[in-house]
Amino acid sequence: MKPEAPVALQQVPAPPDALGRALGDLRISVIDRCNFRCPYCMPEEAYPADHAFLRARDRLDFDEIARIARVFVSLGVKKLRLTGGEPLLRRDLPLLVARLAGIDGVEDIALTTNGALLPKLAQPLRDAGLQRVTVSMDSADPEVFRRMTGGRGELAEVEAAINAAERAGFTPLKINCVVMRGVNDDGVPGLVERFRGTGHVVRFIEYMDVGTVNGWRGDRVVPGAELVQRIDSRWPLEALPRNATSTARRWRFRDGAGEVGFINSVTEPFCGGCTRARLSADGKLYTCLFAHAGHDLRALLRAGESDEALRATIAGIWSHRGDRYSERRAELRAAGVLEHVEMYRIGG
Repeated sequence: MKPEAPVALQQVPAPPDALGRALGDLRISVIDRCNFRCPYCMPEEAYPADHAFLRARDRLDFDEIARIARVFVSLGVKKLRLTGGEPLLRRDLPLLVARLAGIDGVEDIALTTNGALLPKLAQPLRDAGLQRVTVSMDSADPEVFRRMTGGRGELAEVEAAINAAERAGFTPLKINCVVMRGVNDDGVPGLVERFRGTGHVVRFIEYMDVGTVNGWRGDRVVPGAELVQRIDSRWPLEALPRNATSTARRWRFRDGAGEVGFINSVTEPFCGGCTRARLSADGKLYTCLFAHAGHDLRALLRAGESDEALRATIAGIWSHRGDRYSERRAELRAAGVLEHVEMYRIGG
């Protein structure tokens, strides 16, 4: 079906959700595939080389993604983030970025990537209008890093990605590290030392029970508060005011060598301030990272629904949103509510 020609949409914010939270961010998963097999997201035993991922025709095309994004922006979204899977596996991604950058009302376009393909794409993405990049790097030790990628990644690739991003003007970068006790937590000081003084910000993320196959156990969670103490004992820290639009707790080094962040979704839930919606590669709208089902927007697009009909559908879904899984984790897990969408389908 030929895509509907873009027309001006009335800018009317979506009504707040059932808990009074405004819609402000849209995370767009452009592909469900990844070239790594990180244990907290897409472990090799669950996703071997012959695993059947989405076929190309089942993914949203760039026209469809741009159209949905435009509708979300008309409902108050200011920030877009491209995720995966690994988003750089999506062919011609700079073309999509250019489309999104051309939407009136978009204030920020960011990308989360494992970096393996970034050296060739950093400059084209910057030229297309991408503003910020977050690179995943779970250890500064080559052997630990390799294990954390399921044997598919090399630390040198990520270092090359960081260098390419710097040359393209993506500074400062955010460096994300998911911390698992007994797996990579001993390497936290090494990662801090690698980025102190560079201007880049390392963010340590508590291991979460996203999806159903990552083998989550509470005893493998390293609380952010514990990591603050570990780092502070070597490089004294002081707390920074919390940014109302960020999920991270921010601390700076007292010697002026930069800052670190902590995303403590397990021990310090921040559901009350969550303004994020998530769009999967196959066009489903999820209202929580821990949701078990999504709302099919692709079917509406391909059935020829108008932008106004899409607006009404999305606004209605958001207004009924009552998700606060992280605040209720213990209660829900005790009740057997364990089925969640896999992280690789909707990003982190």
